[in-house]
Amino acid sequence: MTVRVEPATAERWADIAQVFGPQGRRADSCWCQRFRDADGPDNRTALHEEIAHSDVPVGLMAYDGEEAVGWTRVAPRSTLPGVTRNRALARILDDDPAAWWVACFVVRRDHRGHGIGVQLLGEAIDWAGRHGASVLDGHPVDTGLLSGATAPSAVFTGTMRMFERAGFTELGRTFPSRPVMRRAISD
Repeated sequence: MTVRVEPATAERWADIAQVFGPQGRRADSCWCQRFRDADGPDNRTALHEEIAHSDVPVGLMAYDGEEAVGWTRVAPRSTLPGVTRNRALARILDDDPAAWWVACFVVRRDHRGHGIGVQLLGEAIDWAGRHGASVLDGHPVDTGLLSGATAPSAVFTGTMRMFERAGFTELGRTFPSRPVMRRAISD
């Protein structure tokens, strides 16, 4: 599968909604607002407004041909209060104003298992670097420490294996199955 990754701009709003799929029909579902202080009447509107008014797109879209198949949020860590105010993360993270964060991944069900998340993560590294990031951090799930089958909704922040494949290293853990991963951005 040949996947291309593009910035999530206002012109791509219909594609973003397509990727969010059935849960995207509900305005109160996550819509990648978990780590933000949503400033709209509902999460869908908040993301739409954020995308429409951001100088630098806050997400990336994956396409298989012309079909939208994936999304990731990648933005300066300082813009995500759910990250910056988290006490467990504060014990591990430094206070770097140039640090960026990859917050979530959404891959359409019919396209999972094809490495789209890893491709989005690789592009997120480049995107953050082109916009002045010193590092890109994330908080994936170490699925090897979970028992039983892992629900896709449990790994919306990515998996440790994805981050390792993209060259991230572990900084520490907030919980046994929750590593904080970092990728330095080269100049």
